[in-house]
Amino acid sequence: MNATSLAQRAYAPTAAPTRSARSVEYDVVARITHRLKKAIEGRKLPALLEALEENRKLWSTLAIDVADDENDLPEDLRARLFYLYEFTEHHTQQVIRKRISAVPLLEINMAILRGLKNEGPVVS
Repeated sequence: MNATSLAQRAYAPTAAPTRSARSVEYDVVARITHRLKKAIEGRKLPALLEALEENRKLWSTLAIDVADDENDLPEDLRARLFYLYEFTEHHTQQVIRKRISAVPLLEINMAILRGLKNEGPVVS
């Protein structure tokens, strides 16, 4: 090792940069959305059921968060997100009963990802 590399190590940041809550939310929704997309494309029932359950848990957690009086989001956005939770619950049950496609659930998550990334509205 030379003096330059030793100096770089000595003055390098020791902690990982702090991530924003929005960034963490994006990563969680993106991971679940990716699994849901793969399950839909793979057309394998066990994988789809697992992805649907994970997506349902995500939306349940979001609903609890937006229902909290301490939540800082605007009230109308909180209400729209809660509505999406209700839709997701109902639609997921219909998908499980093999009555309808899971694609709308994927589309909702993609819209949320665009909103979290500031590429478009969270809910149109």
